[in-house]
Amino acid sequence: MKFLLDIFKTMRPAFEEGGRLRPFKAVFDAMENAFFAPAAVTLSAPHIRDPLDIKRLMSMVIIAVVPSLFAAFYFFGWRIVSMVIVSYAAGGAVEVAFAVIRKEEINEGFLVTGLLFPLILPPTLPLWMVAVGVVFGVFVGKELFGGTGRNIFNPAIVGRCFLALAYPAAMSGNWISAGGNWPGRMLEYVTASNVDAISTATPLVLAKQGELVSLSRMLLGNISGSMGETSAIAVILGGVFLLLTRVANWRTVVSTLGSAVVLAGILHHSCTDRFAPALWHLCAGGLLFGAFFMATDPVTSPVTNTGKLFYGIIIGVITVLIRNFTGYVEGVTFAILLGNIAAPIIDEIVTRVRLRRLRLEAG
Repeated sequence: MKFLLDIFKTMRPAFEEGGRLRPFKAVFDAMENAFFAPAAVTLSAPHIRDPLDIKRLMSMVIIAVVPSLFAAFYFFGWRIVSMVIVSYAAGGAVEVAFAVIRKEEINEGFLVTGLLFPLILPPTLPLWMVAVGVVFGVFVGKELFGGTGRNIFNPAIVGRCFLALAYPAAMSGNWISAGGNWPGRMLEYVTASNVDAISTATPLVLAKQGELVSLSRMLLGNISGSMGETSAIAVILGGVFLLLTRVANWRTVVSTLGSAVVLAGILHHSCTDRFAPALWHLCAGGLLFGAFFMATDPVTSPVTNTGKLFYGIIIGVITVLIRNFTGYVEGVTFAILLGNIAAPIIDEIVTRVRLRRLRLEAG
């Protein structure tokens, strides 16, 4: 890699202060950071900022999402590739534009957002809507708050919520049946123009009509739904990897899924004919994907460990309530957004209670 390092050293003066390409320094730094760890030394202790922390976080999440990405490719075909490319291109353009304007580094965080966003969308959603959604999510959900680390909302969730409210017909009418038998739909490129021939309702929609899809189909992913959320096994594999590498905090995941299971179980036992079983709710829709990949976002979730428990409970309970008592068939998106709003307040309450307890113990 020495030759590549020499190339970056040769090009760097053009991007420094006074250089012809100074406005694009953020782009140059992002390319350099992708290959090397910059030796950025600070004036006072701690003397060096380790850029591998962010890289490690982003890398682990990308690795964890690979099973869901492959499942999406198998069950819904090549269109996932187009959606990922559009997501990266449109959202990345917003990220680069703000980095150049602010004269800051391009943060690696969008590598995860750009990959997760297509996985929470219907398989045949028009590509221009994918672009509009990710641009809105990055712009409103992150950049308006000051960029990575300052945003209170998960950008991918903001983008999906916007599409669900702005284009409800497209977001609820572009479902297709998954390709179950080998080779699935890996040899197909399904678009909105031919979706009518293979369209089908999602398990949550069918549940509203009194029909429950079998758990075995939901575990494998041979069902209709958002690209990366249908296969419970694929999501769990990635989620367990995040927990083992400690990229995701187990408190958020356990409290989210546990509260959802408890409430769904109570409702089911109170009226078995009206409410679906708890395990069914766990595997249906985007609950697993949201708990592992969205709710655990370290920027938009509480900092305190106790706060993470209450944060997860809020998300799990609201998800089940929306699914069972509103006109919406899915509630994960809105539940996580409400959890993001409550996160700072939860941390403040937890901190105040701890300080009060310490003062009482000291006095």
